[in-house]
Amino acid sequence: MGTDTVRTAAADEAGARRREQRGWYVYDWACSVYSTSVLTVFLGPYLTSVAESAADADGFVHPLGIPVRAGSFFAYSVSLSVIVAVVVMPLVGAAADRTGRKKPLLAAAAYTGATATTAMFFLGGDRYLLGGLLLIVANAAQSVAMMLYNSYLPQIAPPEERDAVSSRGWAFGYAAGSLVLVVNLVLYTGHDSFGLSESAAVRVCLASAGLWWGAFALVPLRRLRDRRSGAKATTGATATGFRQLAATVRDMRRHPLTLAFLLAYLVYNDGIQTVISQASVYGSEELGLGQSTLIVAVLLVQLLAVAGALTMGRLARSYGAKRTILGSLAAWTVILGAGYFLPAGAPGWFFVLAAGIGLVLGGSQALSRSLFSHLVPPGKEAEYFSAYEMSDRGMSWLGPLLFGITYQMTGSYRDAIISLVAFFVIGFVLLARVPVRRAIGDAGNPIPERI
Repeated sequence: MGTDTVRTAAADEAGARRREQRGWYVYDWACSVYSTSVLTVFLGPYLTSVAESAADADGFVHPLGIPVRAGSFFAYSVSLSVIVAVVVMPLVGAAADRTGRKKPLLAAAAYTGATATTAMFFLGGDRYLLGGLLLIVANAAQSVAMMLYNSYLPQIAPPEERDAVSSRGWAFGYAAGSLVLVVNLVLYTGHDSFGLSESAAVRVCLASAGLWWGAFALVPLRRLRDRRSGAKATTGATATGFRQLAATVRDMRRHPLTLAFLLAYLVYNDGIQTVISQASVYGSEELGLGQSTLIVAVLLVQLLAVAGALTMGRLARSYGAKRTILGSLAAWTVILGAGYFLPAGAPGWFFVLAAGIGLVLGGSQALSRSLFSHLVPPGKEAEYFSAYEMSDRGMSWLGPLLFGITYQMTGSYRDAIISLVAFFVIGFVLLARVPVRRAIGDAGNPIPERI
């Protein structure tokens, strides 16, 4: 084969990889609007108000006969959605690696979540149980889809590109969140001029996130490629999934340093996810801030998170991903401590806090994803990213649960928010103890010059 032919083949391969990477970015553009508009901004305060309208004289609702303080219902629903996701993710991840057919599974998860989110338009009156059910379905589907999406990273990017590719994906997501939040802000603040009640405007914002998710998911589903597995399924999918899950667990025991990283990530990411899902409740219920103020604050987070993700990606090239993540965890601890002392009814200070969150949010998540991709044995991407997503979501019920229980016991959202500091401190200690270069070598992957 001639030199020109080799160069042409290499150029074609690089072009195909870039095209697939661009398609991969668009899924973050599609689904991050759910995380931003639904989970972070609108659903928490709105579902809490719906639950409060259905509460008894003591402020409790009674799903399945269980007394739950209305202010804790949203946090408990988030926790339950994570438990559902933990049950489903290992089965889907095992099936994806066994069959090599990630795209159909990604499509099923994405459109289940998008449909449930769109159906939130019908959440009104005192239908808090419907809201809880739709939240559980949408959030669990989002977790399964993200597991499959993340597992593409080591397949579409060589080791030296992964920090940058992962950071760009997060940046695309935050850019989409910012764009849609601007539209949401216009609709919500001017709902009267659009002939909508405040409640109707919120429900339109919720449903539009589902429509956005479903529409833009078409792009990655066209561009991402399935890598066929040589193994053939010979038994039922469920039985195969459980056996493969058991095999994955046994295999991961052969990589204890990968497990050590997952444990650290499990702890500190639980704190991140809880801040994301409960910040708007804290702002509205404890600080007495209006919905418009919360939307502007989250928009500020989204805008700065784009720059933060890209900046931390560049810092990782100079200082390594591990050191950069550790620095972000220290910043998270300071931010939560400051949040405890925020004065009520002072949006300016809330915006300062939002700016701090935005600068560290995207980078800490993007670099964690790319760092883990180096710890995955080749050929086991979906299985291991199933475990990663379980660490991402699988213990993320603990933070909302602690938040909800703390509020239920103390009646103070300030006590609830400061309780989350423990996740960042413990996560910092656990991550600092992981020798990542040795972990990469043990997984059978080339060790980057800077990690």
